[in-house]
Amino acid sequence: MGYENGGGAPHHVVLEERRSLTVSGVEDVERFDETSIVLSTSRGAMVVSGENLHIEKLSLDGGDLKVEGEIDSISYEDDQTGGRGGFFARLLR
Repeated sequence: MGYENGGGAPHHVVLEERRSLTVSGVEDVERFDETSIVLSTSRGAMVVSGENLHIEKLSLDGGDLKVEGEIDSISYEDDQTGGRGGFFARLLR
């Protein structure tokens, strides 16, 4: 399967009962705490928000992440500005 933005690792998101999240295609975890996780994926920057979030498994070699907790939202940030500062500036407001 081809991707519009020049390829990359396959990216899948599986959410079970809003308590368990599995993500593939993870390239890096930018930051995390109990209420949010910011990560880079093969399909762009992803933000997971919720409460009592814990990273249960992280394998950057395999690109896999598993999160447990109360997951309220999953969103993607398109990097239309060409720089990372715009994304983080909006996130930290």
